[in-house]
Amino acid sequence: MSNDLRLIFPLWLGGNLREYHFGAQMLAWLAPETISPVEQVPVTPLDEQPGIEEGILGRSKLMQDLDNASAIIRKHQPERITVLGGDCLIDLEPFAWLCERYGDGLGILWIDTHPDVMTPAQYANAHAHVLGALMGNGDCDLTRRVPRPVPASRVMIAGLHSPNACEADFIRTKGIRTVSPEAIRAGSQDIANWIAAEKITHLAIHFDLDVLDFHQFRAVMFARPDDAPGKWDGVAKGKLTLAEAAAVIAQADGAADVVGLGIAEHLPWDAINLKNLLATLPLLRKA
Repeated sequence: MSNDLRLIFPLWLGGNLREYHFGAQMLAWLAPETISPVEQVPVTPLDEQPGIEEGILGRSKLMQDLDNASAIIRKHQPERITVLGGDCLIDLEPFAWLCERYGDGLGILWIDTHPDVMTPAQYANAHAHVLGALMGNGDCDLTRRVPRPVPASRVMIAGLHSPNACEADFIRTKGIRTVSPEAIRAGSQDIANWIAAEKITHLAIHFDLDVLDFHQFRAVMFARPDDAPGKWDGVAKGKLTLAEAAAVIAQADGAADVVGLGIAEHLPWDAINLKNLLATLPLLRKA
């Protein structure tokens, strides 16, 4: 049997949202049981109040969180990794490990409404930097964690639409393949064709839940019930259904050996709000 590892990585600091911590815990509870080793990555305490350090929010604490993940991965030396998070930065260390292990055979399928290729020059929250760092672009504290960056030809972004100017320029300049929500809905085989064309034998899949349409799946950022109307105007929002996202992953799984799967940005607002209410009720609240 292969040496698999499941990481529960309740990283919140990369997205500066403490609710990611509970989202990861709930995701881990929902996931099927496994006979593989399961480890929870220690992360920055929720009561920390980080500031911006050299362009990145909570840089020093965040690097310790990533170091913790790296130590667990290197202890287990896994062939396959599942990561349940947590903001999108959860996949930096696991995918960097897989890039080293599988070399030229590894591709990365990034299922996300956003490409996560920004740098501190554009945005202080490091969860928007992760795919760029895996490609060797961006802040040195992130890129040094990726000894073998993945080339643009072995990256595909699925579900992407309406990137900002900086993101669009990066994608165009690097020649990164993308497949739109509309193409996915129409049954595009672009992912399988990309895998065949690039001779990808092993695949790491990043699944950001905000690629899903928040009108149908509510446990994502854009469905936060207490947000002011119009808060997210001008920001790309997910357009896929759960079935469409599952079809994307199934197509990839049929074309290559999936050795990495990261599920990120789970924000179950109703459960979070109910949890907070329960903590205030008689007989339930803490003394």
